[in-house]
Amino acid sequence: MPNLLDATRQYWRNLDQLEAAYQRGEISLAEVDQRVAVLMADLGQERRAALRFLWDNLLRTWSEQRDLWLGTAMVLVLCYVWISV
Repeated sequence: MPNLLDATRQYWRNLDQLEAAYQRGEISLAEVDQRVAVLMADLGQERRAALRFLWDNLLRTWSEQRDLWLGTAMVLVLCYVWISV
C-alpha cells in the first residue's frame, strides 16, 4: 500500500534541504531546478501508485459486494422519495 503522506513529507524535507544548500551557496540554481524536477517526478509516481491502489480496491469492493451497494442505493432513493413527497 503506497503511503502518499510519507512521500509528501519526504518531498518537502528534500525541498527544504535543497533550499538550505542553495542559500549556503553549495549548489547552483540550475542544479536546484534539476533536483526539483526529479523530486516532482518521484512524488508523481507515488501519487499515481496511490490512485491506482485506491481504484483497484474500489473495483474489487464493487465486484464483491455489488448487491449490497445497489440495495443500499435503492433504500436511500426510496427514503428520499418518501421524505420529499
